[in-house]
Amino acid sequence: MALPPRPRPSRPPFRGRVQKENPHRINREITAPQVRLVGENIDRQDVYSLQEALRMAQEQELDLVEISPKAEPPVCRIIDYQKFLYQQKKKAKEIKAKAVKVVVKEIRFGPQTDDHDYNFKLKHAENFLKEGAKVKAYVFFRGRQIVFKDQGEILLLRFVQDLEEWAKVEQMPKLEGKRMSILLAPKPKK
Repeated sequence: MALPPRPRPSRPPFRGRVQKENPHRINREITAPQVRLVGENIDRQDVYSLQEALRMAQEQELDLVEISPKAEPPVCRIIDYQKFLYQQKKKAKEIKAKAVKVVVKEIRFGPQTDDHDYNFKLKHAENFLKEGAKVKAYVFFRGRQIVFKDQGEILLLRFVQDLEEWAKVEQMPKLEGKRMSILLAPKPKK
C-alpha cells in the first residue's frame, strides 16, 4: 500500500538577487507636498512644490533625493543617486579603516611563578606594549592556591613596577573568581 505524498512546505518563489530598500526616498517616493531644495546645481535654495522640484531634477537628468525627511519641509537634493550611494559607502569605509583597533594580549602567571618564567613573560609584555597592544596580566589560582592571593597581588604589582617605563595602569589588581587580573596600556609615544 502506497503512502500519500507528504505536502511540501510553501516557500516564496526564488526571484534572483534580493533587492535592498533604499535608505532615502527618491523621485516619486517622496510624499511631502513641498520640499526645500539644496545643493550645488540649484540657482536659489528655497522651498518648491514637489512637482516643480521633480521637473527641475528631470531637466538635469538627475534624481530628487530626500536627504532630511524629518525637517519641515523635508530637505531634498538634486543629485545622481547611485553616485551619492557610492560616495557614502566610500566615506564609511574610510572611517572604518581609520578606526583604531585595540589589541589586548594576555599573560598568565601562577601565584608561585619563579624568576626565570617571570622575566620571560616580562620581555613578552614589553614587546607587546612597544607594538601598541594592551596587556592583561593575570594570576590564576588553582584549587587551594587561592590562599596565596596576597602573593598574586604582589607579583602583579611587581609586574607593573617593572613595566612603568612602557605602560600605564588602566585597571588595578582585581580578583574575579579564581583570577586576579590587571590591565596595562602602552604609554603614548613622544
